[in-house]
Amino acid sequence: MQACPPVELKVLDARLRDWGLPDWQTPMAAALDLRACLDAPLALHPQAPAELVRSGIALHMADPHLAAVILPRSGLGHRTGLVMGNAAGLIDADYTDEILISAWNRNPPGSAPILIQPGERIAQMLFVPVIRPALVEVAEFSRTSGRMGGFGSTGV
Repeated sequence: MQACPPVELKVLDARLRDWGLPDWQTPMAAALDLRACLDAPLALHPQAPAELVRSGIALHMADPHLAAVILPRSGLGHRTGLVMGNAAGLIDADYTDEILISAWNRNPPGSAPILIQPGERIAQMLFVPVIRPALVEVAEFSRTSGRMGGFGSTGV
């Protein structure tokens, strides 16, 4: 197995030292949890615009073959309707500013707001390998695949 590349973590909000730094919650967890660095509870109203929530951390991956993806915590999305306002956030290896979490309440209008508490684990970050192939411009493909026609090209 290949060694994991080091990733530098900068703590921007000292409260994370009490709440808990980003970490994998079980030995086989794929993603580490991110906390909401808020000064007061945040109410997300149903179908209102997404809010950017501070994570209190910055990273420097410094490896073009590594990226991170910010995803919703599946339990929160299922139980409360809290999802990422941008579906998933991509963090490039050269991005070194604070990681922000786009939080959105997907519940229908008239539902109760979702209340996010300071320090609450609201998202997860998954590190992924990046393959950067060499693009070769061609007039025609060297072989065919039989796949054409866009969405639904394989049938129902």
